[in-house]
Amino acid sequence: MTKASVNVKIDASVKELASQLLSRMGIDQTTAIDMFFRQIIAERRLPFQPALVQSDGERALEVIQRKNIPHKAVLVDGDGRIIVDKDQDPALYDWAVNG
Repeated sequence: MTKASVNVKIDASVKELASQLLSRMGIDQTTAIDMFFRQIIAERRLPFQPALVQSDGERALEVIQRKNIPHKAVLVDGDGRIIVDKDQDPALYDWAVNG
């Protein structure tokens, strides 16, 4: 069987953490990547379901809706913090400040 190399760039901390976990399982990185590729071939898809990562604002809106907190609008700043007008949305303001 002819061998081929795979070269990838990955965050150093991710590589280190994965290497430590794989080592505890008795698997080296090459074997793990080979297993991953073989599973892709066997299933003809990724062996896991990728999902979108929700923003802080999306998570906050989901909680607000789930808890039925009365609100007029939900604004989120660039850091994912809720922006609430205390006078226009007192219930939402109370939740945002006090939880």
